[in-house]
Amino acid sequence: MIFMHQGAVLSKVVLLLCCACLLACKGNQTPQTVAGNPAGRETNAPKLSIVQRLKASEHLPVGERIALYRNLKKENADAYNFENEDELTMYGYSKLWENKTTEALEIFKLIAEQFPHSANAYDSLGEAYLALGDKEKSLSHYEKSLAMNPDNFGAEDQIERIKYPEKPVETPADKFSKVYTVQAYHDDLEQLGQNLLKVHPAALKFISEQDFRKLIAQKKALINERTTFAEFAWHCSEIIASIHCSHTEMGRFTLENEMLPPQLKFPLLTRLVDGKLYVIDALNTKDISTKDEILSINGVAVPQLLTNIYPHITAQGYIQTTKGHVFNMWTRVLIPYALGFPEKYTVVVKGKTAPIALNKVEGAIPVRYNPIYKCPDGLCLEFLDDQKTAVMSITTFNYYPFNNLDVFQAFVDKSMSEINAKGIKNLIIDVRWNGGGSQHASIHLLRYLVKSPFVYYSNVVFEGKTGKTAGEESFEPFENRFKGKLFFMMDGLGNSTTGHFMSLVKVLNLGTIVGEELGSNQFCSAGQKVCRLKNTKLVFYVANNIHESSATALPDETGILPDHTLRQSLDDYLNGTDRVKAFTIQLARQEK
Repeated sequence: MIFMHQGAVLSKVVLLLCCACLLACKGNQTPQTVAGNPAGRETNAPKLSIVQRLKASEHLPVGERIALYRNLKKENADAYNFENEDELTMYGYSKLWENKTTEALEIFKLIAEQFPHSANAYDSLGEAYLALGDKEKSLSHYEKSLAMNPDNFGAEDQIERIKYPEKPVETPADKFSKVYTVQAYHDDLEQLGQNLLKVHPAALKFISEQDFRKLIAQKKALINERTTFAEFAWHCSEIIASIHCSHTEMGRFTLENEMLPPQLKFPLLTRLVDGKLYVIDALNTKDISTKDEILSINGVAVPQLLTNIYPHITAQGYIQTTKGHVFNMWTRVLIPYALGFPEKYTVVVKGKTAPIALNKVEGAIPVRYNPIYKCPDGLCLEFLDDQKTAVMSITTFNYYPFNNLDVFQAFVDKSMSEINAKGIKNLIIDVRWNGGGSQHASIHLLRYLVKSPFVYYSNVVFEGKTGKTAGEESFEPFENRFKGKLFFMMDGLGNSTTGHFMSLVKVLNLGTIVGEELGSNQFCSAGQKVCRLKNTKLVFYVANNIHESSATALPDETGILPDHTLRQSLDDYLNGTDRVKAFTIQLARQEK
């Protein structure tokens, strides 16, 4: 399957996240409790998920599960969704990642049988046979996939590796200083623009076509015979970010990080707070102390440096909070790219007149970004000492019907039972750091919080859509819903599905919101098609569908806004103090 191949350097973790995001937006069909809509009319439920049915039969051998699939398709074709190839494919990959390769192979064979014109199906078969060590069959299926879809660069790479196993694989570090021809760069920039406009269903929502093409022309003018791949990639990141879509990116600077030689990385650890850049670890430079404010780097004032860097950081709409968080994650990488990869650095520090030369750092220093509010297990429940307040942390909605939705549902169900049994009056829901995930998880939690029936999605657009997507129907509140006071904590890292969730919290007035502008909102250009440029082979990801919550009265340009704006100070970060949580708890306890 094309979107499974994202280059040899990317991990299976990243693959799972991208594929899960794609499936969430394409709408895995799963049984839902459907009730009358707000007007009292019944709505038609989406077809049931065939993968959910197969997962319910995991005790059966894979052959019997496949026989069940065929029998249900013959006897109950109208009840189950047999058209969602992606969901069935993810079911197969879940087995592959569990090292149940023989099971995965049989599922992929079923997919190829059911979708004989799918290049993805034969690509998946190629991967399964390769995992089993059958290179001959793997090669045959990869070649068939590539013949059906010449753009399947993943299959192209696998074919070359199988045919020429001794040929070294080019790494990002190998490409840092590599130079291509000016024409190759120009052609790739044209392809980049064409792919963005062709694949993204709302590519020109936040930028005019004239400005978009002007930006590409500006980048072309900067290309010369000495332009390296690293410089070219930096140009591309700005073009991609100009779409203003959090799902359209190059991989959040992982490529730039892997390419950049360690000795060229910025040799300080810093943190941006309210537009000011502070030192949090001087590393090898003794003339600088923690909490020193940096005014300029290599003669470039910090505000100008941020102006140069921020256009390269992807974010939804015109939201700036996300850019600040991403800058803090990748400061040691972004500064070198923005300054043209200097070999030496000098900084001007507030209170000191002379520039300070920074010492180089030998060896790799890992990217460090550890928010003190991160829930280690992803799902956490805490009862406070006052016996009236509970804090539920949801750091991801990344729970899907094809994989582990039942884990999320079980946690929320159990938590709500305990909360109600203890007579909790104030419930704080923490969705900071939550990058999104499945609408099914978001809907399940909302049904414990709302007072009235609601519709989750108002608009869903993707290629090949037939009928309703899960989330377009009306949902009733659960009978044992929480009936006390609700509070929500959010930040600029909240993305994708978290925007849908918090947009409904906002318009339904479910509770008090504390934190900073969310990194997303009700409008989500989501999913991802993986693309690669022909000459430089730069990989990038483009949103390929639209999902919009029913909170359509909110603006698309900004993130969900809090009722109480509060951010972590520098001292909070250094001391491990959760200012937002402390404030929210105090606020809850003051409620009568």
